[in-house]
Amino acid sequence: MRAAAVILGAAAVLLGGVACGIPPTGVIERAPAPVIEVPPPSKTIYLLKDGELTMEPADVGSASVESLLRALFAASTQQLGELDTALHGFAFDGIEDSLNPIQRDEVKLPRTSTLTVYVKGEGTLSRTAMAQIVCTAQQDTAVQEVRIVLRHGDRAPRTERGLTCGKLR
Repeated sequence: MRAAAVILGAAAVLLGGVACGIPPTGVIERAPAPVIEVPPPSKTIYLLKDGELTMEPADVGSASVESLLRALFAASTQQLGELDTALHGFAFDGIEDSLNPIQRDEVKLPRTSTLTVYVKGEGTLSRTAMAQIVCTAQQDTAVQEVRIVLRHGDRAPRTERGLTCGKLR
């Protein structure tokens, strides 16, 4: 009985391989594998054109808010042609986000935060300069409002709170 079962099983395997109609072969190369080249992220920063805020492309290393703000402040040291910036004489000094990382069991809801942007420089930031910073940062929809801390050498820093792009435009 056992021998008959083994013979029937072997016959089924043989017939099953033949019955599908596709002969077994090795790997056949038809063409090279497709390759995708991804360009670096191209985001926008807010510069000035004829005194008005305008979104301009900026090639940055990553899509982070920090990269965009670094590019924004770097633009103040470059020739911009017909564009300008109100950030001359000011330097980017880092950011701090109020948003805590998501805990493992936390429900993932839309999250917003206050982003603190640290700026170094003498004088005061104009409303237009603050708008450039805030509007550039708020392209990330998680940033609900921006706080700007202006550091002046050995003097106490000056803080502007509750800034949004809509209020500054």
